[in-house]
Amino acid sequence: MNTSVKTSFSKIVPKLTYDVLIENQPDGTVKATLLSLPDCQGSGSTETEAIEKLSQSLQTRLETAKIVTLEIEAPKVENPWMKFAGMHKDNPLFTEVLESIEAERRQIDLDDETK
Repeated sequence: MNTSVKTSFSKIVPKLTYDVLIENQPDGTVKATLLSLPDCQGSGSTETEAIEKLSQSLQTRLETAKIVTLEIEAPKVENPWMKFAGMHKDNPLFTEVLESIEAERRQIDLDDETK
């Protein structure tokens, strides 16, 4: 399996986007949870406050971490039908079977035309 890790150190830092789950809590507070990192949460008395606390929490976490892109090459798998390809090539009855199939298809086509 081939893998590669891409890291880019540019002067321009792209903005990252995250999906956030906003939940109203039974005690009247609001909890914001980062869906990609469920342990990264923020809570507050309003949705805005919860999101701000979540953002601060994530920024603090990213100060001591980094984000990389991991590319994994898919494993090369043989087509499952390949083990059957050509299995009847030396069968002396193969031509006869093909002719029978073609005759049956012609008959089906004729039957369809008369309907």
